[in-house]
Amino acid sequence: MASDHNVLETRLVRMRGQVQGIGYREACVRRAREMGITGWVRNLMDGSVEVLVQGSPKQLVDMCIWLREGMPAALIDEFEVTELPPPFARFDAFDRLPTL
Repeated sequence: MASDHNVLETRLVRMRGQVQGIGYREACVRRAREMGITGWVRNLMDGSVEVLVQGSPKQLVDMCIWLREGMPAALIDEFEVTELPPPFARFDAFDRLPTL
């Protein structure tokens, strides 16, 4: 079985619901760093949260599961994942960005 560890993919994830003001971004940063995923997370002015994740296909599946179900305080009404095709910028870390 071939390993997908060296395959780099990028997803843009957007959540709507009760996702701001509960420590979601900070928890997201911790989880992504633990998993070795790069990218960023930010609040949007409409009350949603946007996350760009970059890693192996397995890492991204696991992170998307966490984004949707991993924080009990989050009440997610809408969850949208968009695959971003190459070429894309490569990130060295996972950070919290200012609200857009």
